[in-house]
Amino acid sequence: MKKITRNVLLDMEEEEEDEDDGDIVLENLEQTIVPNCGSLECQHDFRTPEFEEFNGKSDSLFFNDGQRRIDFVLVYEDESKKETNKKGTNEKQRRKRQAYESNLICHGLHLEATRSVLDDKLVFVKVHAPWEVLCTYAEVMHIKLPLKPNDLKTRGSAFGRLNWFTKFLSVDESIIKPEQEFFTAPFEKNRMNDFYIVDRDTFFNPATRSRIVYFILSRVKYQVMNNVNKFGINRLVNSGIYKAAFPLHDCKFRHRSEDPSCPNERYLLYREWAHPRSIYKKQPLDLIRKYYGEKIGIYFAWLGYYTQMLLLAAIVGVACFLYGYLNQDNCTWSKEVCNPDIGGKIIMCPQCDRLCPFWNLNITCESSKKLCIFDSFGTLVFAVFMGIWVTLFLEFWKRRQAELEYEWDTVELQQEEQARPEYEARCTHVVINEITQEEERIPFTTCGKCIRITLCASAVFFWILLIIASVIGIIVYRLSVFIVFSAKLPKNLNGTDPIQKYLTPQTATSITASIISFIIIMILNTIYERVAIMITNFELPRTQTDYENSLTMKMFLFQFVNYYSSCFYIAFFKGKFVGYPGDPVYWLGKYRNEECDPGGCLLELTTQLTIIMGGKAIWNNIQEVLLPWIMNLIGRFHRVSRSEKITPRWEQDYHLQPMGKLGLFYEYLEMIIQFGFVTLFVASFPLAPLLALVNNILEIRVDAWKLTTQFRRLVPEKAQDIGAWQPIMQGIAILAVVTNAMIIAFTSDMIPRLVYYWSFSVPPYGDHTDHTMEGYINNTLSFFNIADFKNKSQGNPYSGLGNHTTCRYRDFRYPPGHPQEYKYNIYYWHVIAAKLAFIIVMEHVIYSVKFIISYAIPDVSKLTKSKIKREKYLTQKLLHESHLKDMTKNMGVIAERMIEVVDNNLRPKLD
Repeated sequence: MKKITRNVLLDMEEEEEDEDDGDIVLENLEQTIVPNCGSLECQHDFRTPEFEEFNGKSDSLFFNDGQRRIDFVLVYEDESKKETNKKGTNEKQRRKRQAYESNLICHGLHLEATRSVLDDKLVFVKVHAPWEVLCTYAEVMHIKLPLKPNDLKTRGSAFGRLNWFTKFLSVDESIIKPEQEFFTAPFEKNRMNDFYIVDRDTFFNPATRSRIVYFILSRVKYQVMNNVNKFGINRLVNSGIYKAAFPLHDCKFRHRSEDPSCPNERYLLYREWAHPRSIYKKQPLDLIRKYYGEKIGIYFAWLGYYTQMLLLAAIVGVACFLYGYLNQDNCTWSKEVCNPDIGGKIIMCPQCDRLCPFWNLNITCESSKKLCIFDSFGTLVFAVFMGIWVTLFLEFWKRRQAELEYEWDTVELQQEEQARPEYEARCTHVVINEITQEEERIPFTTCGKCIRITLCASAVFFWILLIIASVIGIIVYRLSVFIVFSAKLPKNLNGTDPIQKYLTPQTATSITASIISFIIIMILNTIYERVAIMITNFELPRTQTDYENSLTMKMFLFQFVNYYSSCFYIAFFKGKFVGYPGDPVYWLGKYRNEECDPGGCLLELTTQLTIIMGGKAIWNNIQEVLLPWIMNLIGRFHRVSRSEKITPRWEQDYHLQPMGKLGLFYEYLEMIIQFGFVTLFVASFPLAPLLALVNNILEIRVDAWKLTTQFRRLVPEKAQDIGAWQPIMQGIAILAVVTNAMIIAFTSDMIPRLVYYWSFSVPPYGDHTDHTMEGYINNTLSFFNIADFKNKSQGNPYSGLGNHTTCRYRDFRYPPGHPQEYKYNIYYWHVIAAKLAFIIVMEHVIYSVKFIISYAIPDVSKLTKSKIKREKYLTQKLLHESHLKDMTKNMGVIAERMIEVVDNNLRPKLD
């Protein structure tokens, strides 16, 4: 799900509840400060909401008068019925709440209170914004509202012959009617007659009304402490004065409302979007945006577009996988490994000290067959394709995003971002503004800001080092447990036991280490989420956008290292610095560095990706579905004895789950991490896009189901784009080209095989007359004299080898007895040169294609630019003509008055 919802801003902040709570603030025509003397002497100054009994209409969205619409609901527990846990605490909370509600009334809002039907302690305060308040704050917030119906013609589909297919995938327009399009402009009260106001009750839709009311609720003051104002509903909810604050769903999700005026948008969203039977249909994005706001709408638009683009990548990935699967029988080097006369007679050197035995190459037969599927020519093709695909995805998404900006009126998002309440509450230092030369308050000095940034950066760096330490721990585990598996698992291949074909020491070590790595990743992830919020709150960003961007970068940097570090280790470090049997490389002077299988580490990287990517997807979906469902189930179980009572709409919504503390942030983060797996390491696992596609199809419906059935309605928010996640994806796309090129060059065996095929299978280096892969295994395994083992390795078991005096190991070195024994041979330098050349060529080719694609595909389509210019022109023309009419009318009136005055003055003189 980041963007971050506003109701998280004070979740991790310590609430200051001192004995001296400061002064209660009442806002009137003249502000009055009521001393907090602990008595009720000033109670007559409070304006309290009207108390009304529930009228028995469970689907009603109005006050008891049936006229005023409920725009927001505040919930609190009656202080007189609370259990007193601290002397005077309940009284202080009551006075703060009363001051806050009184100030809301002073701001023009209407309040109506109703006691709970199920719990007499709870009181629901319903908030209504009248027409004048809506108009005033719509102008303050620069909300764009309709001027006149849009008469621009929409271009028909380019796939006219496939209309029957697109109609099958689209939502039935008779069920969800298309929204009428309007030319819009920022609202101004003095130009109210220019706007398309057919009905005052429907001019501001429910989402806009809730957004305006939330804007007011977030800024109304209730207390002054040390000359600093305390204000906002978020702080009151976090301190326990209110238990919840939320806008209402318009109906039940399973049934239509009994109120004929209700649009039943929640019911339509559940039926046509969240229900499993709609899994193949397109998302009703306009209705999602209308009901939940642009921020939720842009997330689902991006997720849907990403899923559509994954379909192409999945098809190509499956094709490459099938190519490798169907051609594995033609894999010559795998046949040599499995051949008893070749691989069965090759004695490999021990891969650890003391306990590891000598082993036959053919025990890796099954893993070599599986490796042929992933380490094939199709892998290279797919890596190049994905480098181009990710560019196409990002460029076409920019175009789609520009279309949504036009359709959803966020092209010129003019809402001036206000400072966060938490920031303003800490503004105690007075400085002179360099521009205005006026006094203003800031939370800390320049020196204090530098100290905070340094402490925050140090904390993030510490946690990244902690992740690296956990990765080192996993490596040490690999080195230690490999010795155990090597000693316990069978030393020779026994055809009667099928498990021996698959359960090699390397495979057992890889699987167990991957599982442990996944568990550690999830544990560190859970802890760091809280730490990142604490760090960002301590950093105290000024605006909501600054807060979101700061938290996004901290979380993603941590998650990047957390999820990808083990994959980077296997891909680029494991088996690369091992030395040779006579002179191995040791970790920490104790643990011998682990080696790859004779076929390389590519298969182990594939296993790691499958476990982490698959395990993460399963865990997240179970968590997203089960947790809110179980919590709501427990709540219904507690209320079952009173279920025969009719409950109002606001009480039904109160018992739903509140949205997560970071809102859509986790949803975005989950998808961006998946995007990294799909792009960064796709050369080792061509089925990754297919797994991501299946997961995302389910993810869309799971997220939709959560929002419509399990969670309270979110406060609608404007959003122009997906925010900081766009540059993060662009950075991943650039890095993906490098990682995939290096995986093919250094992790797979493609380059050594190509060098052998074209250079070392024929004279002067080879003995074959034609280019062939025969003899590749024998050519790529170096010899080692057993007598040259150092003391640490002399105790290795040495049985069943007959008169053999040498063993083989994976490297390109001269044999014993050669003048440069155990030094790198000519084959090694040819391979290194080919690998470096391949990386340079592949990177330059893909980057060149990416640049050409980025240049050729404009971020905004020509049609969308024309629509934006046309709408801007017509809007300006409409407002200008209206202004001219007013001016002409006013000038005519003034002229008539001037003529009348002049005439009155001249007539006496003439007489």
